[in-house]
Amino acid sequence: MVKNLEEGKEEKEKNEANLIEVLKLFSPGTSLRLALDDIQRAGLGALIIVDKEGLANIVEGGFKINCKFSPQKLTELAKMDGAIILSNDLKNILFSNTLVVPSVDISTKETGTRHKAAERTAKQLDATVIAISERRNKTTIYCGNLKHILDSSSEVLRKAIDVLQILEKQVEIYNESLLNLNVLEVMDMVTIDDVSSVLQRAEIINKITFIIKKYLVELGKEGTLVSFRLKELTRNIPAEKKLIMKDYVKNKILKIENYLYNADLDFLLESSNLSKVFFGKNFDGVVKSRGFRFISKLDILVKNKEIILNNFDSLNKMLNLNEEQLMGLFENEQEIIDFKNELKKIKEKISSGKII
Repeated sequence: MVKNLEEGKEEKEKNEANLIEVLKLFSPGTSLRLALDDIQRAGLGALIIVDKEGLANIVEGGFKINCKFSPQKLTELAKMDGAIILSNDLKNILFSNTLVVPSVDISTKETGTRHKAAERTAKQLDATVIAISERRNKTTIYCGNLKHILDSSSEVLRKAIDVLQILEKQVEIYNESLLNLNVLEVMDMVTIDDVSSVLQRAEIINKITFIIKKYLVELGKEGTLVSFRLKELTRNIPAEKKLIMKDYVKNKILKIENYLYNADLDFLLESSNLSKVFFGKNFDGVVKSRGFRFISKLDILVKNKEIILNNFDSLNKMLNLNEEQLMGLFENEQEIIDFKNELKKIKEKISSGKII
């Protein structure tokens, strides 16, 4: 089961990484994007294929062009019927007016002839194929098994800002849950629901962040301000999430991360689902922090952090160490003073409602 989850995650990560790399080729200002925008504005249709091994086996006829790529040339060739084939590095136009005949056994949900051919070709060869519809005035990119509709920069920016606003709200809820967790950890009153609530929001934020990052790839330099705000909002969340998982779910971290990676937002929005994933149950039982996150916040020597974590298995025990116990752990009195002062500072931050 774990192996299947890992393989599913790896496959999904590979597909998404490939799509992002492809989308970079279509960001505003690139020669290919200029050509596609010109074709769309002219009300033309087009089927454009990036050369891939095996393509010659499913292509018939056409004219050999073999000229240097330019937006103007591609736009002119789009006036002809058939597919246009670009070199793998996009520097040359190889053929035009070709007939593409992919296997009809490959499933497709498309209805138009051009888009059916595009999707089947992309799937059959794991290739990048572009279909421009003159009727719908839309550009669709097929990358292997993935499909992406290329919107105008203004439309992508609008979508990115809309999703960013949703992210801001989720970060606000996450911070409130985290503040609550901090207080409860000091009081040793943490429940399954408290931990699940924080990790639930952290995972939702992770999913939304990925959506915005895809928009940013499409926007190129036009997405600078959105990118800055995204980094500002999510700066510490991934590291915090890892420490919380280390505190509470122990040896199941990899299995859980693989599972959550393949989960959709609908699944994540149901809090009971998260309780079952993290703890194997959804009743509101009490759980103990192992102290990794809390101790990581202390400004003391790394060796002393490791000593504490290696000698005690719960945050509650760490917070209640007496002078005698500390003398047996640390090398000198100053280290003990530093530890106690740091604990006091962290507790004061928590009691005043500050994020530690």
